[in-house]
Amino acid sequence: MSADLPAPLNTDRWFYGVFQSAPDLIRWLARPDDRSLADQPVPTDLDRQYRFLAPELKAGSHRLDGVLWPLASDTGIPELPVVLLEVQMRADPGFHHRLAAQPFRFLQLHPAVAHWRVVVITPHQRLNLGPVTPLRGFLETVHWVNLNALAQVQNLDAAIDLLTLPVRSEQELGERCRRILQQRRDLEPVVLSMLFERFSQRSREEILMIVGLPLQELRHTRAVQEILEEGREEGREAGRQQEAAALTLRLLMRRLGSLDQASRQPVAALPL
Repeated sequence: MSADLPAPLNTDRWFYGVFQSAPDLIRWLARPDDRSLADQPVPTDLDRQYRFLAPELKAGSHRLDGVLWPLASDTGIPELPVVLLEVQMRADPGFHHRLAAQPFRFLQLHPAVAHWRVVVITPHQRLNLGPVTPLRGFLETVHWVNLNALAQVQNLDAAIDLLTLPVRSEQELGERCRRILQQRRDLEPVVLSMLFERFSQRSREEILMIVGLPLQELRHTRAVQEILEEGREEGREAGRQQEAAALTLRLLMRRLGSLDQASRQPVAALPL
């Protein structure tokens, strides 16, 4: 495992898919300590006690990465609190201040909530997330999930091990993905989407082979069909973007004359 491995693109979207697929992961991640993480499996749909949402805090124009509501109570109970989830995979000196403000915006919008907890997932402890001293009291109540440290735990449940994929080395990913899918085939969509994010420069057929399952078997699964269709749509979108950029450059050159490379590059990078 590489501690300095860069986070994949669209990490927030990937974690959104993870907690949609396995919302009860939060029952383990929100514990006061990391004991027994490897001892018990994460419940599947038959024993689900949380639902996952990603609400927008309109007053602050900020969308929470996730709120996990216990199915048994809209106000939360001590053993199953409402959990505010944030995923922060890159340095951001303003993160601690935003994190401190979000729970109170949320509580203003949901005054009935009585028991709540903040969980933050980070790749490691070295990220610069902003000042600590003025916010120390609040930050000490947050439960921090360090993915590099979590990846060192032996015999993790498949759903918990899934969270470590963004920080695994390329050499580890194949074996880890195969192990996860052997235990939880229902997690196939998020396992494959992580591989496609991590290896975006490779063909999708090459990426599918990393999990070590027969390619023809994978082609017939719903998850792969959806991902392949998404890839085709991304390719079409990229083609349209390139055509639009070329047209824009031609129109600019008609009006302004020749453009140097420094002027061309920002135009070519514009979204469609």
